[in-house]
Amino acid sequence: MTAVRLKRADYDAIVARARSCLPNEACGLIAGTAEGGVKTVGKIYLMSNTDESPERFSISPEEQLAAVKDMRADGLAPLGNFHSHPSTPARPSEEDMKMYRDSGASYLILSLAETGPVLKAFGVKDGEAVPQTLEIV
Repeated sequence: MTAVRLKRADYDAIVARARSCLPNEACGLIAGTAEGGVKTVGKIYLMSNTDESPERFSISPEEQLAAVKDMRADGLAPLGNFHSHPSTPARPSEEDMKMYRDSGASYLILSLAETGPVLKAFGVKDGEAVPQTLEIV
């Protein structure tokens, strides 16, 4: 099983961003290194949700390109993305599953609907969401 390691400061930044974007979903990219089934997030990229929707998100191509250029400059690899669910659990929605096409990516979903924020990680295999271990260090 794949594990995703996320620094506490990055977790806190994702939660703060999600709260600041309410009632809409927040979104962003994660970058770092992958070795032996462990993805270590070295940097997060807080992005604008161009859909401005509480039920879906899109990241502008310009922001994505700028983030990828920054990743390359820092020697990091794209690992996946994150987004929030303002009023639903931390699991992929039908809309999310339509977007999850990269079997090598990790998808982090933060729910603000539960008691306290809940962040979970998923991968995708054969069109199905597969839970990944999330370690906040």
